[in-house]
Amino acid sequence: MNNYQYEFITTLQYRVKNLQAQVDAFKNGFKYLQMDAQYRSLLHTEECRIRKLEFELSKAHAQTIDVRNKWWDTIEDVYKEHQKELAAKNAEIRTLKKRIILVEQQRDAALNKVSEQRRELYETKTYLEEEKGKNLKLTAQINRDYENSSKPSSQSPHHKKISNSREKSGRRPGGQPGHKGHGRKKQAISEPVIMLPPPEEVLEDPDFKKNGKVIHKQMINLRFLLEVNEYAAEVYYNSKTGERRHAQFPEGYVNDVNYGGSVKALAFLLNNECCVSIDKTIKLISNLTDGKLSISKGMVNGLSKEFSMKTDKEKKEVFASLMQKPILHTDNTNARSNGSSCFVFIVASPDGTAQYYFRESKGHAGIKGTPVDLNQSAIFIHDHDTTFYNYGSGHQECIAHILRYCKDSIQNEPDRKWNKKMYKLLREMVHYRNGIDETEGFDEKTVMAFEERYDSILEEAREEYEYIPPSKYYRDGYNLYKRMKKYRSSHLLFLHDIRVPHNNNMAERLLRAYKRKQHQVMSFRSNESIDYLCQSMSMLLSLRQDSESSVYDSVSKIFDRQKAGRTT
Repeated sequence: MNNYQYEFITTLQYRVKNLQAQVDAFKNGFKYLQMDAQYRSLLHTEECRIRKLEFELSKAHAQTIDVRNKWWDTIEDVYKEHQKELAAKNAEIRTLKKRIILVEQQRDAALNKVSEQRRELYETKTYLEEEKGKNLKLTAQINRDYENSSKPSSQSPHHKKISNSREKSGRRPGGQPGHKGHGRKKQAISEPVIMLPPPEEVLEDPDFKKNGKVIHKQMINLRFLLEVNEYAAEVYYNSKTGERRHAQFPEGYVNDVNYGGSVKALAFLLNNECCVSIDKTIKLISNLTDGKLSISKGMVNGLSKEFSMKTDKEKKEVFASLMQKPILHTDNTNARSNGSSCFVFIVASPDGTAQYYFRESKGHAGIKGTPVDLNQSAIFIHDHDTTFYNYGSGHQECIAHILRYCKDSIQNEPDRKWNKKMYKLLREMVHYRNGIDETEGFDEKTVMAFEERYDSILEEAREEYEYIPPSKYYRDGYNLYKRMKKYRSSHLLFLHDIRVPHNNNMAERLLRAYKRKQHQVMSFRSNESIDYLCQSMSMLLSLRQDSESSVYDSVSKIFDRQKAGRTT
């Protein structure tokens, strides 16, 4: 047995001995008594401590009750005072509630009244705006004249007197000393020169000598002679066959009395070129011949048809010439036929070659068969008839019309700024274009600057109309802005092509000739009458360009043609 086992056994033996002693103490009751004595001593100590704590607790409880009672008294006093204040506040609140109810009633009544007034004000403002719009529309219509619209000057009630801005020089009117005068043109004399005898004082005084100078003065008069040529042919009778024969009369001698080309030309030009009525034409010719020549209305009325049928070849030549023109003016105007509306179209080149066309309607039907329809390579100058945009290779809007529309917008939309700027810019463009030397051409930088200003002004117009929309009663300014933006290239083509003019004055001037005739006639009897008139007016324009002979002589020769062709 080693040392470790010995110590372990020895320790276990001591423990067993100790435990045995404790068991013996419990068996004989000594341990219980000892434990009971300890318990009783500890219990007495704890009971004393408990009584002491209970005494202190009862004392503290009594103090607590006393403090609580005092607090209840204080709280009750505070509560009573609070109740008094609360009652006063409640009374004040009830008073304020009554006042609030009264004020709310007054406020509701005031709001209802304000709402009613606001509604009346809104209705009044709406009515005022409507009336202002109507007034603006009517004012714009009344103020439209030849300066701010397409309305001709003859229909403008406010035809302004052209002001003379020249300064007075103090000189007498007429030719000034030293200026070579432009006298009347002397004519070839029809009779020998009548030499006037010298004054008596010259014959009596030998000091007067001839200086070789002769003064000539003419008196020009008109004299109308009625020239009548008559042919006669004897009639031969065949006794066997009963046949009658006579010599053949020259062509043109159809009726017993026939009118030559000079008579027809005079009546034709008076009626169609000078817009003299048929009755006055007949009266004038009768007065010129001392009442010997009195032609019929039917003959004068049929001259346009006869003239037109005898000029088929010339009309085809003019048409072929227009088909080769690179630039063409075109426009149309209203006509009246037997009380119904119809139209007259004009197609003209810048050199003056032109033709009139009668059409029953506008649009594509009116253009059909004209050089506008067939000359697809030409550039057309027109007044924004959108139908024309379907034809040709290019287009130029009439800037003269755009300037008038800008002026109309300036007058009726004074708060807008873009219209004034655009009016000024267009005038600068036209002035620049008129001063261009055709040999030098356009300056690209100048044209580009014009285009940039054009675009910036249109952008300003867009902002102005977005900020303040246009009135529903006057939208012409807004429509002009949209039009100039959409057809920008057609408004600026004259700054890129030197051949293109900036206005459509050529077509408008030619249409005025027809309008003068329309005003004189009021309403034609048939469509054929207007058609023949248009063909005749086209030929007169062509004859006027021929400087070799007068229009009267040319028309007389045409009427003297014996065989009439057929119209196309």
